[in-house]
Amino acid sequence: MRILGIETSCDETGIAIYDDGEGDLPEGIVAHRLYSQIAVHADYGGVVPELASRDHVRKTIPLIKEVLKEANLTPADLDGVAYTAGPGLVGALLVGCSIGRSLAYGWGLPAVPVHHMEGHLLAPMLEENVPEFPFVALLVSGGHTMLVRVDGIGQYEMLGESVDDAAGEAFDKTAKLLGLDYPGGPALSKMAEKGTQGRFKLPRPMTDRPGLDFSFSGLKTAAGTVIRKEIALQKAQGNEGMDEQTHADVAYAFQEAVVDTLAIKCRRALQQCELKRLVIAGGVSANTSLREKLGEITKKLGGEVFYPRPEFCTDNGAMIAYAGLQRLKAGTDADLSFKATPRWPLDTLPAV
Repeated sequence: MRILGIETSCDETGIAIYDDGEGDLPEGIVAHRLYSQIAVHADYGGVVPELASRDHVRKTIPLIKEVLKEANLTPADLDGVAYTAGPGLVGALLVGCSIGRSLAYGWGLPAVPVHHMEGHLLAPMLEENVPEFPFVALLVSGGHTMLVRVDGIGQYEMLGESVDDAAGEAFDKTAKLLGLDYPGGPALSKMAEKGTQGRFKLPRPMTDRPGLDFSFSGLKTAAGTVIRKEIALQKAQGNEGMDEQTHADVAYAFQEAVVDTLAIKCRRALQQCELKRLVIAGGVSANTSLREKLGEITKKLGGEVFYPRPEFCTDNGAMIAYAGLQRLKAGTDADLSFKATPRWPLDTLPAV
């Protein structure tokens, strides 16, 4: 089977074709394209939903044509069309849903609505080193932070999730407090590389109590308090504000606190589930410090950590194509209606 995947849940338009390798092509990604809207939203300091939707309208069809051309395929060579149906921004989702469902109808192919977070969860399956079930998954992005026990595709048990800001959201908000441009998370991580360990100490929220839920809003507030105190101190000394090194030291302390918090919860989840395999996925999973820390933890437990290559950590069409292919093989074929679901619990998906 060969499937087209369409991702339009937020501010990136991702298109890809995935082949199961049982025909004339080897298994894997045949072609993919990704368009980021960073430049569109940069002046506003965050994603503007209406602008995101309009840009998806402009970019989706041209990108589909590019992917088909790169793969040297026509719609007749496809066996299905998968599209992100949720969760995400409802307007952005509607673009992908309407285009994906319409193309499937026009081409006479099955249509497969895909859960965005299931796409992220299965993204490590795009790599050569594929994790075996069961495993614990840490899904960490701008909109979600959750721990899930995974016994198979669609066999998900929620272990814990963020009760307020997701980790990626906290990264972006703290970066804004440091005066960094949107998107702030990657910029903060880069700044942290020059930071000094130990100068500032920030809390590791909700690690001193049982359970696997997360909370990063207080950590963001604590970082903001440190920043304001440092600015006031510098001004009292006749300076305009914090120097470059202080910015880096605050960034280091914040990133260290987030990474430690995620690592503590992951270790707790693995021990609770009596598992040794850990999957991390989502935009924040590209963070080098987080990968190193989780690698150390799983090694001490005699296990292993799995993650997708950086280009498939952020939203992309390849993960939607892969997840859609698994659902298509299980017989999923949506009727002529389509629905965008901005809030969609992962553990409500049917098992494959």
